[in-house]
Amino acid sequence: MPLLPILRFPDPRLKTVAAPVEKIDDSIRRLARDMAETMYEAPGIGLAATQVDVHLRVIVIDSSETRDQLLVLINPELEASEGVQVCEEGCLSVPGIFDKVERAQRVVVRYLDVQGKRQTVAAEGLLAVCLQHEMDHLEGRVFVEHLSQLKQTRIKAKLAKQSRITA
Repeated sequence: MPLLPILRFPDPRLKTVAAPVEKIDDSIRRLARDMAETMYEAPGIGLAATQVDVHLRVIVIDSSETRDQLLVLINPELEASEGVQVCEEGCLSVPGIFDKVERAQRVVVRYLDVQGKRQTVAAEGLLAVCLQHEMDHLEGRVFVEHLSQLKQTRIKAKLAKQSRITA
């Protein structure tokens, strides 16, 4: 399976709101497999279809230490959230940048699995952060948008400089 190219912030395509998946078929299952391979190779713990320029509501997550607990969530919906936690986040679309973001401590997310079966996941801690982070991507938001305008400007400048150096 090919590794998919990951869009880099501030690419305007990252602002695209993902459309719901209408039908879960082999093309969606293949997308999920390719996304998982891309995420593991990167390496990361989550990836939204938006980040690979596919604007459908699909995310893959594996926040386990053993990297063997892949979650594929199709059309995820936040059902409940409570509490507050502040965690340092990074993003495959914003390489080398990490900062603290405030998120809900616990979440309940409803989604479809790759077989089209309705599932629910209740999560806290890192998995809760990851779910919220990836679901933000489906809404066209990148984690740096939770930061101050000054920090966003600095991050854009740093990434622009990095791309000039590697070009």
